[in-house]
Amino acid sequence: FNVLQQSSGIEDLGPFQWPLVFCLLIAWILVFVCVMRGIKSSGKVVYVTATLPYVVLLCFLVRGLTLPGASSGILFFLSPKWEKLLSFKVWGDAATQIFFSNGTAWGALLTMSSHNKFKNNVYRDSLAIPLINCATSILAGLVVFSLLGFMAYETGKSIEDVVSEGPGLAFVVYPEAISRLPVSPAWAFLFFFMLLAVGLDTQFGEVETTISALIDEYSGFLQKRKTLFTAFTCILLFFLGLPCVTQGGIYVVQLMDWYSAAFSLMFFSLFETIAIAWVYGVDRFFHDISLMTQRMPCLWWKLCWCYITPATITSLLIFIFVNHTSITYNDYVYPDWSIAIGWSLAMCSIAPIPIVALWMLLKEKGNLKQRLINCLRPTSDWGPALEEHRILYRKSKTIVSSRFEQNRLERKTYTNRSLITDCDIQREVPLLQNESCM
Repeated sequence: FNVLQQSSGIEDLGPFQWPLVFCLLIAWILVFVCVMRGIKSSGKVVYVTATLPYVVLLCFLVRGLTLPGASSGILFFLSPKWEKLLSFKVWGDAATQIFFSNGTAWGALLTMSSHNKFKNNVYRDSLAIPLINCATSILAGLVVFSLLGFMAYETGKSIEDVVSEGPGLAFVVYPEAISRLPVSPAWAFLFFFMLLAVGLDTQFGEVETTISALIDEYSGFLQKRKTLFTAFTCILLFFLGLPCVTQGGIYVVQLMDWYSAAFSLMFFSLFETIAIAWVYGVDRFFHDISLMTQRMPCLWWKLCWCYITPATITSLLIFIFVNHTSITYNDYVYPDWSIAIGWSLAMCSIAPIPIVALWMLLKEKGNLKQRLINCLRPTSDWGPALEEHRILYRKSKTIVSSRFEQNRLERKTYTNRSLITDCDIQREVPLLQNESCM
């Protein structure tokens, strides 16, 4: 309370909390320094921001396991409540969390991976990232609940009474538990430095995504002014974040998190899946992956991209909408006008998809069908970034297309024959089968 000077609600934002404004400014200065040279600078910083949290978590885990009451906290963390699996809300919250923590549809993974080597093993990475994410979540849970068990032991309360949800867990309950440790200032420094590293890692990843997308789209004007444009973007985002550092800023943060994190991520993921599997074409995508990894993905991936994943995301969206409840923060109930703003924020992030699609459709020439075909056709500059890989890509497409056309013509010739002997059938069928496997 002394830091936030929290107001009574979102309708009373109150004045700026200047210490928080200063922290926000420092954070954006650090982000600018990290991304001003693109991947050359952010790629080096990530070695610290991505690995340091694991070192700190392991230190906290070792220390937490030695504390009295830690076992009860860990037992509480690992004891499932199976009846919760029957709740649609739990599944919706779990899906939102896993999408959020994996970085699905945020764009940062796509932006960073675009700088990989052409033949990077994306198949391995697609398995490693979710597994590491799940392992990190379990590790963080053990760290948090070992200290919460210690705090419950110290205060004589049950675990349920000391556990909190939302921002209160990281910024209120856990720091209070740390304050009860010996040499608590050192542990508090490590904890908040870890939060800073995690926050910066996420922040400059999203900023790099925004900047890269705009520079790629308007490269003629922005490429030569990349540093200036990066500075302008960071300054603009700093001013947009100022409402979050007022006395009622925590209500603004909760509002954005409640509406933007869940619905937008699900919609983006659904649109991306449909665009790749059904618009770009799953067979073309298979060909691209096999060209880069030198191996053909199994049929399971095709089933996931075309059917299972879109159906799952659609079901989750329906569950979230059906079980949606009005936003609250602790005991505070948000007014109706703020809920309308929340939905507007969610729609603002989704709206560019149909708006840009309509704009591109209007820019094309011809009738509606021809415009639609042109919009769904890859542009002339589509392909790998380096020329040597472009040549390989075009050559592989030519080979695949010629084999497909050859097989089609041979099948057509074979089908149109009106008279054919049994010997001809025995000779032709194996030939066609062999060609179709090429």
